Amino acid sequence: MKFIHTADVHLGVNPDAGKALSENRPNEIWDSFARMIKRCEEEQLDLLLIAGDLFHRQPLLRELKEVNYLFSKLTKTRVVLIAGNHDYVKPDSYYLTFPWNENVFPLLSDSMEWIEFPEIQTCIYGFSYHRREITESLYDEARPGQRQPYEILLAHGGDERHIPIRKQKLKALGYDYIALGHIHKPQKLNDSAIRYAGAPEPIDKNDIGPHGYIVGEISAAGTRTKFVKSAVREYIHLIVEVEEAMTGFALREKIRSAIEDNGRQNIYKVILKGLRDPEVLFDPDSMDTYGNILEIIDETRPAYDFEKLEAENRDNLLGKFIGRMKGYDPGTIESFALYEGVRAILKAKRG
Repeated sequence: MKFIHTADVHLGVNPDAGKALSENRPNEIWDSFARMIKRCEEEQLDLLLIAGDLFHRQPLLRELKEVNYLFSKLTKTRVVLIAGNHDYVKPDSYYLTFPWNENVFPLLSDSMEWIEFPEIQTCIYGFSYHRREITESLYDEARPGQRQPYEILLAHGGDERHIPIRKQKLKALGYDYIALGHIHKPQKLNDSAIRYAGAPEPIDKNDIGPHGYIVGEISAAGTRTKFVKSAVREYIHLIVEVEEAMTGFALREKIRSAIEDNGRQNIYKVILKGLRDPEVLFDPDSMDTYGNILEIIDETRPAYDFEKLEAENRDNLLGKFIGRMKGYDPGTIESFALYEGVRAILKAKRG
């Protein structure tokens, strides 16, 4: 029995992707989902498992129609899904009344239910969120009912406010595979039979690293899974070292070169580190050559000549402050206070 496991697709999200990419980023997320479905059809997979948060919020009726159309293109693959904390089932949710295609099997109850597919010897268990937060550890005792040779659990959660997950408890339940959602970073829990698929496309600047989905196979020999990268873009935290002699133009060239090395298609948070000329001010807006920088964080320190400044200002506040604060190791709170204090005093002196 072969399947794809995905979660946290977040259709309908409108993530910030920089001035050149944000407008089209929602469509890219839809297109990425469509490509995943196309793979199911091309490889004639048995199941597409969606472990919650298919949508970023309550799905609109037109969005359900679009998704259902994509599902209707599948000639063999059955789709089983649950709702997560973002697209949880409200009393008036379109989830409850939507006429899904015959190959789609949503598990929308707030308590455990299951769907059996005897032709592929598989039973799938799961339940959906009916409120945004669930603090109880509802999967700890969610054992399978031994209804089919292959049994799978769809589960969504993993933090204190969204069904805490205990690795050893899950492993002891006895499923052939547990398809997890909620955590956007792909990862294994103990072994290849318990996995977070992660988000197929990153939707937040902190969703760094590779993104994609899980392709798996269950047989008499056991469960085999592999992670498949599918994201067209990644969020990257890019550290750029600044040198004392570097001007604004030089820094812009260095950032541009680093982005070219890491991929112009990606989206960046740039962190500036190092020492800079005290007389040079960097303009973050001028550094965004390709329109794919979300923010620039300046953690540089001015390269003050403390000995010279102290000697020239021995009889005033600046000199006395440097004399009192110098000598601490770099990186300490006192060292940080020295830089910030000198900067503030010099700024005040300049008027």
